[in-house]
Amino acid sequence: MTIACTDCGTLQDIPPLPWGAVAVCPTCDNRLERTNGRSVNAALACASATFVLLFPANLAPLLHVSILGMTRDSRLGTGVVTLWQHQWVIVALLVAAFAVILPFVRFGLLSLVLALLQLGHRPRWLGGAFRWSLHLDPWAMPDVFLLGGAVGYGRIAAAMPVRIGWGGICLILAAFLCMLSRATLDRRAVWRALSPESPAPPDDQPVIACRFCDLVRPAAAEGSACPRCGLKLTARNPDAIGRTAALVIAGFALFFPANLYPMSVDRQFGVLVPHRIVDGIEELFRAHLWPLGVLIFITSIAIPLLKL
Repeated sequence: MTIACTDCGTLQDIPPLPWGAVAVCPTCDNRLERTNGRSVNAALACASATFVLLFPANLAPLLHVSILGMTRDSRLGTGVVTLWQHQWVIVALLVAAFAVILPFVRFGLLSLVLALLQLGHRPRWLGGAFRWSLHLDPWAMPDVFLLGGAVGYGRIAAAMPVRIGWGGICLILAAFLCMLSRATLDRRAVWRALSPESPAPPDDQPVIACRFCDLVRPAAAEGSACPRCGLKLTARNPDAIGRTAALVIAGFALFFPANLYPMSVDRQFGVLVPHRIVDGIEELFRAHLWPLGVLIFITSIAIPLLKL
């Protein structure tokens, strides 16, 4: 069956692959498909378990902090309320969206799609639901939120006694299963289960490919909806090179002040104390959480700079 490479658009005929095989685009070396470590059943188990764990992760205490003999519980929802009460309205809305709402939507949709496929039900809206579950993957970030929570844990642990509650344990498990569901999800198998690819078109026939599910369609279908995932079929992203160049330049311009200037400023004993990303990494090292400090440095500083 014929697909188009998601990176360069070259048409490829991919036969059924044996276990452990990898299909690579000969034009740009993009991995088109691999069979090792991929399983729809495993992805369903991880996604549904993540969805279930999000409930106690949001309702149960994340941390227990001891201050002057008194213990205070910290929950995800109370953190959003506290940010709102301290006039951090935009930050409160972003945390509520990316840490609370979108993870439920993302893993609820993914679990529903995979469960219906396993049961043999394929309603027409299923392709669009799967596309939206993949669209939300970069925005529903329990694993990224866990890294931010770990930085906060390192700051608190360096100053006062703190222990992780059941909500924190569930959040750690949900973040781990989130990454595992992403690693085990066989997108190609799901798309084929929703709608198989078509045979190769004649050499003289112009074609267009869906930019999301790689389904190959006649060029005359441009502007219509993809019959498999519902995305509008377009030959190119408008002004793709110019937009990308502008975003890269803006990223470079913002990267250095974002790391050199404080992310926040706290008042401690009447003194304003600034906090930069490197300060958080240093506090993690002081709290003997150096593996986490190395991870934060790689994900927050090294990889963004290398990517830009």
